[in-house]
Amino acid sequence: MATASSVSGSASTGDYRRRLGTFSLLMVGLSSIIGSGWLFGSWKAAKVAGPAALFAWIIGAGIMILIGLSYMELGSTFPKSGGMVRYAQYSHGSLVGYMGGWSNWIAIVSVIPIEAEASIQYMSSWKWHWAKGLYDGKELHPMGLALAAVLVVVYFLLNYWTVRLYALANNFIMIVKFTVPALTVIGLIASGFHGGNFVHHGGFAPYGWAAVLSAIATSGVVFAYNGFQSPINLAGEARNPGRSVPIALIGALVVAALVYVGLQTAFIGAVPGHLLGHGWSGIDFNSPFADLAMAWNLNWLAVTLYADAFVSPSGTGMTYTASTARMIQGMKENGYFPKILGYVHPKYGIPQPAMWFNLAVSFVFLFTFRGWGSLAEVISVATVISYVTGPVSAMVLRRTCPDLPRPARAPALKVVAPAGFMFASLLLFWSKWPLTGEVIGIMALGLPIYAYYGWRQGIAAWGPHLRAGIWLVAYLAWMALLSALGSAKFGGHDVIPYGVDMAVVAVTSLGFYAWGVRSGWAGPSREVAGESAVGETDLASVG
Repeated sequence: MATASSVSGSASTGDYRRRLGTFSLLMVGLSSIIGSGWLFGSWKAAKVAGPAALFAWIIGAGIMILIGLSYMELGSTFPKSGGMVRYAQYSHGSLVGYMGGWSNWIAIVSVIPIEAEASIQYMSSWKWHWAKGLYDGKELHPMGLALAAVLVVVYFLLNYWTVRLYALANNFIMIVKFTVPALTVIGLIASGFHGGNFVHHGGFAPYGWAAVLSAIATSGVVFAYNGFQSPINLAGEARNPGRSVPIALIGALVVAALVYVGLQTAFIGAVPGHLLGHGWSGIDFNSPFADLAMAWNLNWLAVTLYADAFVSPSGTGMTYTASTARMIQGMKENGYFPKILGYVHPKYGIPQPAMWFNLAVSFVFLFTFRGWGSLAEVISVATVISYVTGPVSAMVLRRTCPDLPRPARAPALKVVAPAGFMFASLLLFWSKWPLTGEVIGIMALGLPIYAYYGWRQGIAAWGPHLRAGIWLVAYLAWMALLSALGSAKFGGHDVIPYGVDMAVVAVTSLGFYAWGVRSGWAGPSREVAGESAVGETDLASVG
């Protein structure tokens, strides 16, 4: 595993080209957020929460901004590519760094195949017979999987030689991403909008407000907004990260929230009344907005949506192909993956071996989870787990590295960080049992890799890392237990009544936050090489 001295300044391991300006980084964030989520998210959220799904997007955006403020500071302070998998390593050492990085990488790399799946699912509503055989309403058939695999390879090729080609393609795609949702909102509201849908068929919140909270966690809201990570992961290639990262992160979330609220409003108002005979949970679409367009004889809009079903998800797929490669390179430099995965091509400045590795993993997810809905749930919960380390790391690093320049300091971090941790914990709880326990179990599958690299370094080196990381292990076990014992409204066994369960989560999460902050240590090394940054470390050098 590489040490700080071995990776600094090496063109083959970390010499990325700083070519991305503020606008391009903002477009990266928006492209990540406005992907397949806009094509399916409004439908999924309405099925879970009815018209009250509008509040799911608003509340979700607020929570993401709160969590994102800690990452904004971290991303501008440590403008390293793949930054999202590094910060916990800098503040707590290898155990927390590994668990945070592993959960974040799992959540992000699996987005690549889900975007391809989204495109193919929309194809299944085409009028031709062969297209209808691509998807059966639950999962893709073999031909659909083959076409999705081709799309994943296209995302790969557009990133393989230069980030500039990707950025130019992404800027063009973003024009389409803004235009088509706007046309969808205007077309549906003008042609088939029924205000009565908001109050009839069970009322505004037919399944209660608990359903709104679950919709945030599992119906594509967190999944969509999670794209705020991409500007952080590409911060090492930004020309002015101190200015670009905050604008890209906050700007992308605010603009995307406006887009999603407009889309949700149009969707709820445009669903024909005869489809609501069994309530909002009974609406079933393969291609939600395209199917609505056809229902209102908006053939031009349906055709446009079928085309955009390739453009929007592909833009997001390309973005995540770029950012996940940087995450693998970051995890290698943290000491968890083979050295070859940290190689950066000296001419193109692209981590090509990491891209090949992620391509293989993408195929595993593609052929394991063959439908957008099933994979979106897993991604959402894994994403929420990855959020909990950011606020803790930001506060610890203020204490252990107070002199590092912080171009974008999070305001009132002593309030923002614990609040972000608490809401991330609530999101995890709202994800419902048994999904929470299942995904926490998936996170544990990565521990043998950590144990292997730790064993290579020697058991004695583990001591400080284990002491600094036990809080996170205990936290995840506690959250799984609370999820199982919580109210039936969140899938639990109703041992803890509704309302009280959320209060218990909120209060105890603050206790774990305090434990996590106290557990941070100054062991991880620090270097300054053109910009203030924490040195890349391995288990031995930080022990």
